[in-house]
Amino acid sequence: MTVMVPTARPTAPRRDRLEAAAALACSLAASPLPLRWKLAAVRLLHGLPYARLARLEALYTAVLAVIPSWWPGRIACAELSLATVIATALTGRKARWVHGARFMPHAAHAWAEVPEGAVGRDIGDAVDRPWMPVLAEP
Repeated sequence: MTVMVPTARPTAPRRDRLEAAAALACSLAASPLPLRWKLAAVRLLHGLPYARLARLEALYTAVLAVIPSWWPGRIACAELSLATVIATALTGRKARWVHGARFMPHAAHAWAEVPEGAVGRDIGDAVDRPWMPVLAEP
């Protein structure tokens, strides 16, 4: 049985929270759309330069900070990672939106990454079973 323990909300600067809130709203609005449409939209960012890892981490923290407590559903890794990619694009930079999988037990996951590293990938549940990237855009 899994026990959910409430944790403290991360904090982020106001400017990052504004970008993250707009990006999370876009991500949640796009969540019912087919995956191929979301991938096509992210593919449009290919001309932008990559963000630095520290900036990506700051934006990911800001996205986590602006998750509304009143949201009736679950905001999963796909929505959080897409929101991070959108927030990065709002700053004039890009990050890859990566979908991956692992075995035993079979699971799927999504995260954002730049050439320097990734955010949201290592969720700490199994260090001996790493995530294998399956699809990355752009």
